[in-house]
Amino acid sequence: MMKPIHILNGPNLNLLGKRQPEIYGRETLDDVAAACAALGAELGVVTEFHQSNHEGEIVEMIHRARDQAAAIIINPAAYTHTSVAILDALHAFEGPVFEVHISNVHKRESFRHHSYVSLRADGVIAGCGTEGYLLALRRAVSLLRG
Repeated sequence: MMKPIHILNGPNLNLLGKRQPEIYGRETLDDVAAACAALGAELGVVTEFHQSNHEGEIVEMIHRARDQAAAIIINPAAYTHTSVAILDALHAFEGPVFEVHISNVHKRESFRHHSYVSLRADGVIAGCGTEGYLLALRRAVSLLRG
């Protein structure tokens, strides 16, 4: 049996569905977690869904994933553009990594155009709404199964 796929979420995503719904939509993070779990079951994999507003806690999640996860799907949110610590932690993870952004970051403010996480990611999905998580999950499973 394959190890779980860890889906990690950064700051303010706990407010998904409430914060700027015109940009991020009305689905909640619980809705996204349920959709990922359902697709995971369909694909025969387990997903573990986590969120933190704290950079160090996200780094710890990535460290735990080194032993516990087959792949990481990460929406680092604002830490995308600032966190070398998250990048370094991801470099220590040996499985596939997919970066997800609900909005099209390249259509937004210029500071959002740079991603440290992209330097490690095997794929980046942006601007597909919360469906981006499902696209990343499908791709991760595809890569893991070869």
